[in-house]
Amino acid sequence: MPTPTPEPYSEASFWDKLREQALSAGREVVERALCLYFAAQQPQTPLWARTVIYGALAYFIAPIDAVPDMAPVLGYSDDLGVLVSALVTVSLYINDEVRQRARETMGRWFGPREDGGERPGR
Repeated sequence: MPTPTPEPYSEASFWDKLREQALSAGREVVERALCLYFAAQQPQTPLWARTVIYGALAYFIAPIDAVPDMAPVLGYSDDLGVLVSALVTVSLYINDEVRQRARETMGRWFGPREDGGERPGR
């Protein structure tokens, strides 16, 4: 029996896009998307912040972009811009727990960071 296709703007489609596009999107895009996702899961994140987060994540998983994701070099630049804007807007809700969950997920997917740099939302 075939696997059901997730709804275009669902949690399943978010995880599917991350899994399928993680390497081509790169660490910067994926890590920021994870920080936003985990911040939205926090009970103390207010509705207005969740709305900003879900709007940015919906743009990230949208099948149609301002700059197509398959375009060499620039493909994820619009996604990164939207994710960074959302991170700045909701930065009060990107706490240590959110950063740690994103770091752990990134470590499982990509291995440790080579540059030892700070994480998004710091």
